[in-house]
Amino acid sequence: MIEVDDFHKAFSDQIAVSQLTFQVCPGQTLGLIGPNGAGKTTTLRALAGILPASRGRLAVAGCDVRLDPIGAKARLAFVPDEPPLFHDLTVAEHLAFFASVYGVQDASSKARRLLEQFELERKYDTPASDLSRGMRQKLAICCAFLHDPQVILLDEPLTGLDPRGIRRYKEALRERAAAGAAIVVSSHLLAMVEDVCTHVMILDSGKQRFLGSLEQLRETFGSQAEDASLETIFFAATSDHLQVSVT
Repeated sequence: MIEVDDFHKAFSDQIAVSQLTFQVCPGQTLGLIGPNGAGKTTTLRALAGILPASRGRLAVAGCDVRLDPIGAKARLAFVPDEPPLFHDLTVAEHLAFFASVYGVQDASSKARRLLEQFELERKYDTPASDLSRGMRQKLAICCAFLHDPQVILLDEPLTGLDPRGIRRYKEALRERAAAGAAIVVSSHLLAMVEDVCTHVMILDSGKQRFLGSLEQLRETFGSQAEDASLETIFFAATSDHLQVSVT
């Protein structure tokens, strides 16, 4: 569902991502983790068609992001850490706008279900400018899920969410994956990644340090740490500058 082959991105003489290759299949949730400046957001923005690749091929649901950008974007949803909402539009108007852009059938009932799932139904006529940070994040997620995307890209999606919102969000991710979506989540919250992701990629300085399932991750680093927690593994991978790929 997601194919990245030899992705390379440079800004002037600074290399942000180098020689990145990976796939995410339907039903899989990939946790993208790494220190600040590792290239996580750059990778997500390139997959979403916002940043052009300096080299390599990126494809979403069979659509080449460079050659067929409209086809790729029609099949994906990208929620950045600061969702760009329209301040003067209400919650309902946001969903109506996204439904129109993506040609969503039965948009009204889908929108209502999403608003109930994320507890926004009472904010139906509220402008985005009057929503809290967490509510704006929930609205962005509702808009992203409205057209049932085959690929979901999330960059620090828990920002501003309360405990109930976090639980609803994780439940929604599991539901989308079970329905066949391919999901990539970039987050510094390692416990959340460990809870919802089936696979993990560790990036450091734009390079892949590990790629594999959570089980393979623990097998690879289990001898180095008794508990083999994701936090312990993360520090081992990024401190020792290991590069491991498991297929």
